[in-house]
Amino acid sequence: MHTVALVVYPQFQALSLSVGSVFECANLLHGEPVYGFTLVSEAGGAVMSSQGFSVNTEPLGLAGYDTIIVSGYLELGEPSPELLTCLSSASSQSRRIASLCTGVFVLAEAGLLEGKRVTTHWLHVPEFKKRHPTVRIDDDRLFAVDGQIWTGAGMSAGVDLALAMVENDLGPDLARRVARKLVIAQRRGAEQSQLSALLEIDPKSDRVQLAMAYARENLRSDLSVEALADVARLSPRQFSRVFREETGKTPAKAIESLRIEAARVMMETSRHPVEVIARETGFGDRERMRQAFLRAYGKPPQLMRDELYETANGHG
Repeated sequence: MHTVALVVYPQFQALSLSVGSVFECANLLHGEPVYGFTLVSEAGGAVMSSQGFSVNTEPLGLAGYDTIIVSGYLELGEPSPELLTCLSSASSQSRRIASLCTGVFVLAEAGLLEGKRVTTHWLHVPEFKKRHPTVRIDDDRLFAVDGQIWTGAGMSAGVDLALAMVENDLGPDLARRVARKLVIAQRRGAEQSQLSALLEIDPKSDRVQLAMAYARENLRSDLSVEALADVARLSPRQFSRVFREETGKTPAKAIESLRIEAARVMMETSRHPVEVIARETGFGDRERMRQAFLRAYGKPPQLMRDELYETANGHG
């Protein structure tokens, strides 16, 4: 059995607890228990969350765990020396050591991240770089895996991280079934941006929101200004003006962002050739997709796919 321990401490972020649901559903769908999930803390006993309720925990040092996940916290504080000692000692007995959001600071303070590639919430990256300049940190990944160390960007990204663990342990089919059970619309891979294209575009009016929702569901279709204006029930001229006022972007630039995001997800979750991905996401051909990726990331899609492969196989 895979034993998983979620490390909590006073004022831990309560959303950290959601990772437990992933392992619970994996047990249910697998047909027999494959994960044991335990809440642990430095000394055991009741631990108060950031939302004012407490949880019962076991002492971290009493047993070895296959996977240790350090919860996040809303305000950056200093972990106790005793907790750091417990983590350092426990890490030598564990296959995986993980963190959720600001939990990466705890792992760094415990001396577990030297030479590792990690991530955390983009808001906290500047502070992390200031405190731990020798650790390589990426501010635009949902999660990062480097050997024994797994780090998640934000609290909700902890579910993506846990799903990746299930996939690593028991295969992609079970991970997909768990995602469906949890009503997760889209399994997100490590390389996906922390900020979705729709959130960045952020239209205000119902009409523009309707047009962008239509665009996201119909990337292969004609998404010209005229087509989107028809969905929004505005004239093309009105639609272009309102769209730029609400988002600061042109409709064409916004559609390109949606297509890039969709193409990146397909590269992470499928083995389709780049030509197929370009067609399925509305770019039409490989060269148009290549130019869009160069504008967005400064690198072509094939290079990004090679980097994804290296990361997945423990070379990143």
